[in-house]
Amino acid sequence: MNTTALLAPAVGAAPTQLLIAGDWRDPRTEGAPLVVTDPATGATLAEIADAAPEDAVDAVDAAATAFDSWSRTAPRYRGELLRAAYDLLMARAGAFASVITSEMGKPLAESRAEVAYGGEFLRWYAEEAVRATGTTRTAPDGAAFHTTIRQPVGPSLLITPWNFPLAMLTRKIAPALAAGCTVVVKPAEETPLTALLFANLLVEVGVPPGVVNVLTTSRPGQVVARMLDDHRIRKLSFTGSTEVGRRLLAASANGVLRTSMELGGNAPFVVFADADLDAAVEGAVVAKLRNGGQSCVAANRFIVDRRVADEFVAAFADRLRAQVVGHGADPATTLGPMINTRQRDRAAGLVRDAIADGATPVLSDDPEPGTAFLRPVLLTDVCTDSAVWREEVFAPVAPVRVVDSEEEALQLASDTDAGLVGFAWSRDAARLTRAAHALECGMVGLNRGLVSDASAPFGGMKQSGLGREGSDVGMQEYLETKYISHPFPPT
Repeated sequence: MNTTALLAPAVGAAPTQLLIAGDWRDPRTEGAPLVVTDPATGATLAEIADAAPEDAVDAVDAAATAFDSWSRTAPRYRGELLRAAYDLLMARAGAFASVITSEMGKPLAESRAEVAYGGEFLRWYAEEAVRATGTTRTAPDGAAFHTTIRQPVGPSLLITPWNFPLAMLTRKIAPALAAGCTVVVKPAEETPLTALLFANLLVEVGVPPGVVNVLTTSRPGQVVARMLDDHRIRKLSFTGSTEVGRRLLAASANGVLRTSMELGGNAPFVVFADADLDAAVEGAVVAKLRNGGQSCVAANRFIVDRRVADEFVAAFADRLRAQVVGHGADPATTLGPMINTRQRDRAAGLVRDAIADGATPVLSDDPEPGTAFLRPVLLTDVCTDSAVWREEVFAPVAPVRVVDSEEEALQLASDTDAGLVGFAWSRDAARLTRAAHALECGMVGLNRGLVSDASAPFGGMKQSGLGREGSDVGMQEYLETKYISHPFPPT
């Protein structure tokens, strides 16, 4: 099967230029293009525009110019544009899924699921656009009447990751546009085609020039720094690693920017002795292997009660062993490649180090040099000081640690600087309630291996980030509260 050729028509539909002020244009500085490759084969998918800092200035100019009229556009109209984008995205779901699989590598079934998930943010915020409500009250002393209104924060910089190139984009663009903000989008250099294709869709449905601008670049540090130094950018939303997030927070301090940071995770997956093991194993497969483990909400550490550990590990190993590794366009594939060989080599190195530290490999892999594929790995007896336990693995690698009590499990689960999501499995409602309150994370899945939903607040505690995306609070991240005081009774 020539998988690259199979997906080529959809890939070829993606623009290859920068979107600035409603125009598709080349960079101002001539240079080599940004090359986008298929992670499964290494084949070139497209050569696209590689923005320079000068283009960033143009994009901010466009966003700042468009902000005045867009912020005053009727909320209903903004919502109707988002709804039109949702409808057109669903009509082209197959093409978008093909592009996602081509540049990111995940199986087509997962890419289709991402399109559906990403579309839900458009549909949700199409409805939320008209709900930027304020408050009114009489001052306690009766002397004044207080009103609060919500206004868009201003031109916003949105930086999206490579692992969910559509959903992470719509999760930011939709609430920003619903709130009345204009945006400059900087997609990941590994997966820019999905962002370009979606931006073109927004142009088609009638989003005005300058409201959405897209910069693809191989020099993200320089391009982003230029925009963060521009006082007209008033908001930064970033999804990515904690390390990069720290640097962006520091850079945002000079402009005192509003920031939303969805950073790394190190999710515990706790299996108590009274869990439904069949359901727990099924949930473990979902929580670990969605997106090939390349997800901030992937289960990263498996904490299992000793009384059920052998049974859980054996059943989990069977499910991992049955995964079909291959190109995402092959219908038989259930696990695609990692995003590149660098990420694959990092994960393989963490596994080797864990084994050297005393971990037992139930399932292991000796990756083929030059490819980005990694078969599922399952380790037991993992030392809690090993990097595979302490760091976010971002790969189909499952380290297991056995515990003897509920208290030990919950203490171990929260023994990390990360705090994005946690999972707990039990038939005891009281135990699940205790776990939900004890886990130090922003989201908890109880007897569920998947928590992401456009209508729910997504975000973490500790070093997993600031702010929330999704739900009604996701649009509040793009709104300022203004308080107005006038005499009572009004004159």
